[in-house]
Amino acid sequence: MPISSSTLVRTTAALMLAGLAALLVIVGMSLWLGNRSQDHFNEVLAARDLRAATLDFRTTLQDAETGQRGYLLTQDDSYLAPYNEARQELESHRQRLTTLLQSRPNGDAISSAINDAAAVKLDELEETVRLARTGDRQTALELVQSDTGQTAMSELRELFTGIVEDADRRLAESVEQQRGSASALYWVSLIGALVIIAVVGGSAWVVILYTREIAEARRLLSSTNITLEERVSERTAELARANEEVQRFAYIVTHDLRAPLVNIMGFTSELEASIKPIRDYMERSEVAGDDQLANEAHLAATEDLPEAVGFIRSSTRKMDGLINAILKISRDGRRPIRAESIALTAMLQASADAIQHQVGELDGVIEVADDLPTILSDRMSLDQIFGNLLDNAVKYADASRPLRIKISGEKLIGNRIAIDVADNGRGIAADDHERVFELFRRSGEQSKPGEGIGLAHVRTLVRNLGGDITVTSELGKGSTFRVVLARDMRRFIGSMQ
Repeated sequence: MPISSSTLVRTTAALMLAGLAALLVIVGMSLWLGNRSQDHFNEVLAARDLRAATLDFRTTLQDAETGQRGYLLTQDDSYLAPYNEARQELESHRQRLTTLLQSRPNGDAISSAINDAAAVKLDELEETVRLARTGDRQTALELVQSDTGQTAMSELRELFTGIVEDADRRLAESVEQQRGSASALYWVSLIGALVIIAVVGGSAWVVILYTREIAEARRLLSSTNITLEERVSERTAELARANEEVQRFAYIVTHDLRAPLVNIMGFTSELEASIKPIRDYMERSEVAGDDQLANEAHLAATEDLPEAVGFIRSSTRKMDGLINAILKISRDGRRPIRAESIALTAMLQASADAIQHQVGELDGVIEVADDLPTILSDRMSLDQIFGNLLDNAVKYADASRPLRIKISGEKLIGNRIAIDVADNGRGIAADDHERVFELFRRSGEQSKPGEGIGLAHVRTLVRNLGGDITVTSELGKGSTFRVVLARDMRRFIGSMQ
């Protein structure tokens, strides 16, 4: 099924939204999992620090106890070195452990128990060492054997073991959670990457498919255009030949009609000349009042026959004018048209100057635009076209106001130009806008002489140049005739050959 442009837009938009959603999910999950990993890492650090601080405090306290017992057994002052060193470190280790326990559940209670038991043990250590130094070794041994320090030390070992086990458990849980977060991040990134790859691939596939269809459509359109141009050229040539045949037929018919018409006009003149003496004679002769036949002959010779001959003569003159007009249109249609460079402003100004005296009699003015372009067309045809339009503007001027005629131009797309001849004359009824271009048809009040051929002749000339003519008008306000022409008539002529 072909992909339309709207389908392409909708599909591409949907794929882009899907890719954006996948990207947002990846970014959001990455940030969330990253924060979780950081929290787990911080938990690992806290558990490790607490475990280390607990072991350090326990080890230092054991070192102090070892030094104390060695001194009591040997009375050797060298054993007091580790004892004194441990005593100096115990306070900093105690404070560090207390600080770390504050962030743990029941940390304050555990810290208080450790401090109390450590105080008892340290007091026991310090008292036994003091007694031994003063020589009361027996009392010092009895204090040791009283199990006061041993009980405190057992309590401390139990507390230290609980802290270490809890820290180990937390370490294991945090490490496992970190692994889970890393695995989740891996799968989120992998799935998101696959979704984005699918989106990009789908978009590329749709674009490629649409591009192929466009290329195929262009190929078909190019082929169709070539075929259409050939058909148009053939049809134009056929129409040109048909038009030529019609013009030839019209020429032959009107030419053949002229012969009997000339005979009718000639015999009408002879009949008129023959009637004149009869009429003169009958007018001088007296007719008896009771002679009906003589009265009828007198009436026929003096009134009926001259009137009938007058009707015949006016009809033959009108027919002669129509035949001459048809012959003129036929000759103009058969006349070879020659394309030449024509400066429209200069040519139209010359046409306006030719009727300036008639316009002046109506207190009118003619405005010709000075920015009209130069075109390639037939000069004689253009002179007849615009000469006829200007003559009509003068002929059908509104007597109630000064005549105003304006000629302007407009470039159209392609090889076209429009020239407007606007006037403020009496105007044309809407129903007659197309009829005025028909042969022998006229519009409005027939107060001016004419056969209804001028605009039909103008349309024929315009179409012979590859253009067309239309009118927009309103009764009582004026008319605007728009002549659309090819800017280079040679293209139109080429298509007719």
